[in-house]
Amino acid sequence: MKPSKPDATDPTRRAFLGLPLVAGLPLAGVTTGLAWGYTDDGAMGPAPRTTSAARSPAPASGPAPVRLALLVGNRAYPPPFDLPPVHKNVRDLQVVLEKRGFKVTSVVDQDPGNLRRAINQFAQQCQSAPADASVMFYYTGHGMQVEAENLLLGAGVNPSANEPVLLDGSLHFKRDVIDVLPKRPSGLTMTVIDACRTNLRAALKAGDGFNQVEAPTGCLIVFSTGAGKPAISPSVETANTFYTASLVKVLSTASDDITFSDMFRLVKTDVQNTMLNHPVAGIRAMAQFPFIAENVRIKTRLSLLASAQGAPVKFNSQDESALWAEIEAAGWPVDIMRLSDDYLKRFPNSTLAGSAQVAREGADDAAKAIRRNDVRLFKSAFFPKAEAGNPVWAEIRKAARGDKDAAARIARAYLRGDGVDRDANRYEGWMQYAAALGNGIASYELAVYYRNLDQPVMAAQFETRARELAYTPPPTLDHNRK
Repeated sequence: MKPSKPDATDPTRRAFLGLPLVAGLPLAGVTTGLAWGYTDDGAMGPAPRTTSAARSPAPASGPAPVRLALLVGNRAYPPPFDLPPVHKNVRDLQVVLEKRGFKVTSVVDQDPGNLRRAINQFAQQCQSAPADASVMFYYTGHGMQVEAENLLLGAGVNPSANEPVLLDGSLHFKRDVIDVLPKRPSGLTMTVIDACRTNLRAALKAGDGFNQVEAPTGCLIVFSTGAGKPAISPSVETANTFYTASLVKVLSTASDDITFSDMFRLVKTDVQNTMLNHPVAGIRAMAQFPFIAENVRIKTRLSLLASAQGAPVKFNSQDESALWAEIEAAGWPVDIMRLSDDYLKRFPNSTLAGSAQVAREGADDAAKAIRRNDVRLFKSAFFPKAEAGNPVWAEIRKAARGDKDAAARIARAYLRGDGVDRDANRYEGWMQYAAALGNGIASYELAVYYRNLDQPVMAAQFETRARELAYTPPPTLDHNRK
């Protein structure tokens, strides 16, 4: 690749994702004042260090479920790109994760070589852990997109450098993180990226960021803001970034009975509400809508003691248990909304009220998507002929709750005939629905499908939609229209 002149305003070549520094900004809902240090004397050290074991008590019988976390924070960048909240992000998140039973390793201010070594060592720990272990990788620092590839910048790298420097001085999100961490179909791997921009004016002008991704089996991927969008941050060491502030708060206060999947959706709502209602107009204008990509097969609850697969929730009454069972079994968005509303009205103090809220909000998004003119997906699609043993039924229940990636997986199953009869109409309908829910990858895939069928109008429509959803196809993909 030939070196190119830095141009932060060119969204087709470099898309910064980030946190503009807002001097003296009062952050609503930020947790502060948690005492912690990276070394025994309280100093902030640059070398990786594994902290003490989980603080939560072990179950009365049998070993506690294994939970491992690697937290990476890069604050040290050339002026004026320093990121003051990063170390506090790592400290505060470590505290709440340990309370949830995680054994945490923290790495701060390291170059890509040291970060890769830390990730590889962490991956070996994960590989040795039981199959149902829960794993989290968290990064806070500068991040950007170069030629459709998501990058996490190593410490000391200038974010305004040319592309070869950036590519060489960064973790490549897919190659160095997603592909390295073990796939855990019967466990949970969470990847949380709270990546940063340093200039509010540039953020408002460029309006671009990370490329969309889909999660491998057993994985949940979170970006602190929507694909193609910047995130923002204070310029002081005593405050967290908006996303990590909400993550720390929800992890600290959420019911033990909710799942990590629902917890991250509650964080998303908290970030949105905090920023949309912020007293500073500029913050309201830059409100973040976190991105979630999920492909998780089991439900892992926050409680360390109750997180074993299949552990039952202790309901206060049979009525509550029966109603929750109805919500869990429902596969049509309108039904989920009605049942969730009833649950929240009758059992507002339930330990699963947060999960009911998540189900209700996701089903509302799903209902809106179904009503779009560019979605041809009917109610019958949500009710396969044989639910028991049907490989798409579990995905349909997720898609009915607004899961854009589950919708795309259903579509691909119908295209390939994976456990279901091949059905081109179902493929198109579910892909259209996935695009309506915000899956830019599905939208582009559908555009290529229509292009190969010599339907240029439909191809152009969904290619445009993909770009609106901030998906940039990799250079290796076929971009030529017929």
